[in-house]
Amino acid sequence: MVRRFNQTRRKSLTPSDHLRVGPFEEGSFKSALHSARTASILGIALGICFGIAFVTGVLSHLIQNPTSWFHWPSRPAGLFRITQGLHVSTGMMSIPLLLAKLWTVYPKLWKWPIFDDLTHLVERMSLFPLVAGSIFLLFTGLLNINYWYPWPFLFVPAHYWVAWITIGALIVHIGAKAATVRKALSSDTVLIDEVKDGLTRRRFLTLVGAASGVVMLSFAGSTVRFLRKVSVLAPRDPAVGPQGFPVNRSSAQARVAQFALDPNYRLEVEGKMKQVISLSLSNLKAMPQYGAELPIACVEGWSAMVRWRGVRLSDILKLVDAAPGASVRVESMERRGDYRTSILNSTHAMHPDTLLALEANGETLHLEHGFPVRLITPTNPGVMQTKWVGRLVVL
Repeated sequence: MVRRFNQTRRKSLTPSDHLRVGPFEEGSFKSALHSARTASILGIALGICFGIAFVTGVLSHLIQNPTSWFHWPSRPAGLFRITQGLHVSTGMMSIPLLLAKLWTVYPKLWKWPIFDDLTHLVERMSLFPLVAGSIFLLFTGLLNINYWYPWPFLFVPAHYWVAWITIGALIVHIGAKAATVRKALSSDTVLIDEVKDGLTRRRFLTLVGAASGVVMLSFAGSTVRFLRKVSVLAPRDPAVGPQGFPVNRSSAQARVAQFALDPNYRLEVEGKMKQVISLSLSNLKAMPQYGAELPIACVEGWSAMVRWRGVRLSDILKLVDAAPGASVRVESMERRGDYRTSILNSTHAMHPDTLLALEANGETLHLEHGFPVRLITPTNPGVMQTKWVGRLVVL
């Protein structure tokens, strides 16, 4: 009988009535938390997190792909450690915020008619790239820090360009919803604390904020040392690995062991200079050795402070009488790989803490960390700290 009643009711609905009901019965969303004020508060928090993640992400891109107008400073030494830590932390914090925001505004997705005016149409059109882009960025970003890539495309360019599309949609969405947000935050000033059959708004927002904080703390130990014990979700412990810090790309993956362990190893130095030289490992060890305590900071969010010792790159440049202000391309013995080379601007090349490291934490550099020679320089990402260095090209 109930089934027959539903069928009869469905036949009696006009097309507009049916669309207005949507996939749920009218009145299905009874919670007072599905309100403009709740959505506005969550939207502001989510916008702040997305803004920080976007700025720090673009900064990371520019460091690795510098333009003529961009100059990344060499001080303070841990600058990239901070910016990339913020990038990953705010990205992870956004996950509970996004889920709560989508739950709050979900009933409005079935509103009929679809739009009321031109501004509302623009806002509705911005939803697909905004929601789809947000889910894509957070999902792929989470898998990236866990080094799992179950997709055929390259993560870095896809993540970068989708971020631009998403932030563009966010700006459009903010512009279209600005008046609604102002009205919601100014008129609905009383928190709903009298709800008897569910959470109050205050408790709901507190729970969402706490969830974001817990998620952040669960990952932040990869960068913040004193949080290491509570970072249960962090995929890497920055204190675990050969010589006390992790390895992202192994010598086996790079297929470089036979070249790195060659007793006849030579470091070739060439380019715009008066003479081309070739230095053996013994030659490098015979040069003045300097120490520097610098972080190795990975784009996936983890970082570790390491005591390095080796030859200053500036001493090599003086040895070959390189022109003042010269930049340097550092090349690995690795034959293939997206990050087998890195380019240092003159500021980084001449920095006294930029080393061709031969030791790490008081020991001869481990093969997995770049033996026989590894580049280490302040403020640059780990992917630009070239391992298994075989050639320097003065530009």
